[in-house]
Amino acid sequence: MPASFIDGLALGLAALLPLPSTGRTELNVMISGGFSLAYREVLPEFQLTTGIVVATTSAASQGTGSNTMKAQLERGVRPDVVILSREGLSELIAAGRIVSGTDVNLASVPIGMAVRLGQPTPDVETLDAFKRTLLNARLIAMPGSTSGIFLLNDVLPRLGIADTVSVKVGGRGTDATAMVATGEADIVLAPVSELVNVPGIAFVGRIPEEVQLIQVFAAAIVAGSDRREEAKRLIEFLASGRTAAAIEKFGMAPLGNRHAG
Repeated sequence: MPASFIDGLALGLAALLPLPSTGRTELNVMISGGFSLAYREVLPEFQLTTGIVVATTSAASQGTGSNTMKAQLERGVRPDVVILSREGLSELIAAGRIVSGTDVNLASVPIGMAVRLGQPTPDVETLDAFKRTLLNARLIAMPGSTSGIFLLNDVLPRLGIADTVSVKVGGRGTDATAMVATGEADIVLAPVSELVNVPGIAFVGRIPEEVQLIQVFAAAIVAGSDRREEAKRLIEFLASGRTAAAIEKFGMAPLGNRHAG
């Protein structure tokens, strides 16, 4: 078997490994669900072209519990790069967890709706239709991170149905989509990037603009990282035109090298 094939396979598998206990991996990344599908599609190219091996772990941008990035950093987990919603990143910056000036916006994405594959497509074209769809749902699934926080604390109260609809919050976007794929919930509300090209569910569309949240996903270097040059190369790659097609494939809009400001 050609050595190039073996090397490529090894590098591709490295993207799925947890944070290692050995010195073999050169860069550790912690990522939330919204940008993860596009990230995993382009990561093998980065590894092949740079020779930098990357290990990736998953965490929620915001929320409660031990799986959020903030909670993991507080208990001593030290990735080199974090990729998460701008809201969650702002919390990490305020807590002094991020190297100043290294945060870069990668993509923006709206909130959307999906149903179980093969089920009728509900109406979300207008605010009234969206509200009726929510009221008619047996159970609504949503992630417990940035989009779910917004939906629970802002959208449902604004529509006057916070105490009327049945909602189940999953720890991650994958938990929420799984509820719909298995038939436990009727609909899922989440970033579009977590709803398209996902087995078992069918993307319905964006929720109405009156109750929309356009999330920005960004990357930054974590304070204390001793791999800043490698981290910078990865962030530059993710913000480059080489990732634009993958970003668009999963329902996001590329933002390029746009820093906060």
